[in-house]
Amino acid sequence: MAEAAVRYLRSVRATAPEPVDALPRPELRCVGADERASLDPREFRRVLGNFATGVAVVTAPAATAGEPPAGFACQSFSSLSLDPPLVAFMVGRTSTTWPRIARAGVFCVNVLGSGQGELCRAFAVSGADKFAGVAYDTAPVSGSPRLTGAVAWIDCAIHAVHTGGDHLIVVGRVNALGAEDADGPLLFHRGRFARLAPP
Repeated sequence: MAEAAVRYLRSVRATAPEPVDALPRPELRCVGADERASLDPREFRRVLGNFATGVAVVTAPAATAGEPPAGFACQSFSSLSLDPPLVAFMVGRTSTTWPRIARAGVFCVNVLGSGQGELCRAFAVSGADKFAGVAYDTAPVSGSPRLTGAVAWIDCAIHAVHTGGDHLIVVGRVNALGAEDADGPLLFHRGRFARLAPP
């Protein structure tokens, strides 16, 4: 049977058709203001809230001397590419933390564990000293805060930043990463924290 398969493959290779040209890339364009559907922002948020996400804290080292490290709670984090290794997160254009991360040029994504809801709330507050009383060490490449108890950490350099309406899409090149043996991730669903049910 194996010999028959080899003979077949050789015959196919000998009579292989000419290569087919790839299809042209589609033309990309922005949606015009007159093409946008009229949506109620509250309804948009309510419906999209049905999509459960993980919760992370994005941190960066101080960009200037005497400044504390930067960090904010983020639920819009995603893996993006395997080769090269890229991840992405979204941040509001009005964020006061993002400019500090941008100045640092690096960041660490800390994927929160199921018992870290209060830590998430602390990093969701604007203007406070978010690192007061928070245990952390430093990520190996960027030196960004790596939060104790996080189920995973991803150490990155800023690779690209794109606009996305009232948010920015930040792409990071992954330089180091790791995961801890923990109970499971913290989830966010319909405006509340949740956790995975035990198997």
